[in-house]
Amino acid sequence: MDILVRHRKHPRISSRVAAFAVAAVLMLGLLGGYSCSRRIVEGVAEEASEGPFYALPTPLPTGAPGELVRSEPLASAPDGVNAWRVLYHSKDLYGNGILVSGVVAAPEGPAPEGGRTVVSWGHPTTGTRTRCAPSVGIDPFDLIEGMKSLLDRGYVVVATDYAGMGAPGPDSFLVGGTEGRNMLDAVRAAGRLDVGASSRVALWGHSQGGHAALFAAELAESYAPELKVQAIAVAAPAVNLAALLDADIADISGVTIAAYAFDSYTSVYQRTRGADPRNILTAPAVAALPHMAGLCLLGQNSQLHDISRPLLGNFLAADPASTEPWATLLGENTPGGSKLQMPLFVAQGADDTLVRPEITAAFVAKQQALGTKVTSEVLPKTGHGLAALRALPTMLPWLETMAPARLGN
Repeated sequence: MDILVRHRKHPRISSRVAAFAVAAVLMLGLLGGYSCSRRIVEGVAEEASEGPFYALPTPLPTGAPGELVRSEPLASAPDGVNAWRVLYHSKDLYGNGILVSGVVAAPEGPAPEGGRTVVSWGHPTTGTRTRCAPSVGIDPFDLIEGMKSLLDRGYVVVATDYAGMGAPGPDSFLVGGTEGRNMLDAVRAAGRLDVGASSRVALWGHSQGGHAALFAAELAESYAPELKVQAIAVAAPAVNLAALLDADIADISGVTIAAYAFDSYTSVYQRTRGADPRNILTAPAVAALPHMAGLCLLGQNSQLHDISRPLLGNFLAADPASTEPWATLLGENTPGGSKLQMPLFVAQGADDTLVRPEITAAFVAKQQALGTKVTSEVLPKTGHGLAALRALPTMLPWLETMAPARLGN
């Protein structure tokens, strides 16, 4: 549920552009920007050769959730950080074994006694196709908000791409059961690398990633009982999906998010009777779904807008919140129906026009009524894209109290 504009290029850059980038950053290195230029040079090289990493083995191997299929070091990691791109086992909504890609990053040096707490990051919306994954590209760390601060404090940071992104697999966009499992299994994957990962876990996510983190929190006790989830923090989380759809559908960004969601649900719930987009969408909207779903939010935003603009006021033919099976599916993928067993931090931008403040406030009030220990912050003069970054000065000290990076903090 996010509209972010960052300098990332999708699909992959051409060899001519790569050569130009290498020459440019080498010049930066001569001028003194070594660390930055080193990372870009390494990132360009990694992007040019990463394709085989995401190819799935044939036949698909079996393995326990979190078990690694392959990993490779990322030379483009920031100074003082060891990082890997990983391909690991997970499960989808129906419990089927799948392979998911992501990134693991850890501070250099030996881990403290008792190991390091792992922060599992849920990224905001970047698209739904394989090439839209955050781990794909020159800077696979670009969207991990707060990564440097977390690593400086001694945490291990893991960042799943979610199923179907990076590595091929089933769709997962706003499919809570799949996203949540992917976030938890990324923690398990980190435990199989030499990073000093403990069983202590914190969950952190923005927008779609907040949705994923909330489902991971709800699933943790039954799905990954060996993990000790100590805290969860979310910024502008996608919570009441029906209310968000109703509030956003008149906006270009809302149409884009809705197209991603209905394309994903049509695929994931194809075995559900009546889960046909023609039941709720106009004919032009149905025709547009595959085109929009094939575009990444970062790098192809203008193309998405060109398709979305004619659909304003002409996207929905019926209300999904009152039309089955869509009403049930939206409800099943709305988090927050039960008390969370760990403390919760919620940040919300006061000027957010995508995830509306009143919807987040209602979620916070419901969680408090259920008995969850909630800390909430409304960020003045803040829209959707900056909510997580601007929450960090408050969220990080809260996290250090609730889920210290090491024992004895």
